Amino acid sequence: MVKRKAKAWVYVLRCRDGSFYTGWTNDLEKRVRTHQQGKGGKYTRSRLPVKLAAAWRKRSARDARSGEVLFKQLSRKDKILEMKKTKKFRSARVRSRANAGRA
Repeated sequence: MVKRKAKAWVYVLRCRDGSFYTGWTNDLEKRVRTHQQGKGGKYTRSRLPVKLAAAWRKRSARDARSGEVLFKQLSRKDKILEMKKTKKFRSARVRSRANAGRA
């Protein structure tokens, strides 16, 4: 039996007001789209539009939850530094439909 790697993500959204929202998910594309539609969470719903600022792939949901907690404990300055160290995850699949034509 071949064991597949579970895909889980820690992601950071930049909100309209410049604040960050951090979460984890098993389906990054779907989760970002849900946030962009105003259905993702109370915090992001009141700060639309949101854009994906960074995402890190993790081996398991457990690792993603741990990564989310650790990232949330960082200061804003350290969060920005961490995101700069990591290549920004970009994909046409996670862009909002309004921006799909602009590339």
